[in-house]
Amino acid sequence: MAELVTDEDLVRARTDPDFRQKFMADHLDRLLEALNVARRSASNPVRAKQIREGVDLAVKLAEILNNQGSRPGTRAA
Repeated sequence: MAELVTDEDLVRARTDPDFRQKFMADHLDRLLEALNVARRSASNPVRAKQIREGVDLAVKLAEILNNQGSRPGTRAA
């Protein structure tokens, strides 16, 4: 999780559909790993709220990935 997203990554993700698909899938995997770690750690109301927000974000990201894969001219990962 130490890798930061660079400005170059963001520019390329905006212009290269194949890179964007892989970029988003990789970050979805990282988000799910972080949620799994958080779930196993000590539970408190703040942590539970963060996990819920992370799950909402993961669902939105998965929906975007699925929609990109179903559009004509795009490839699913």
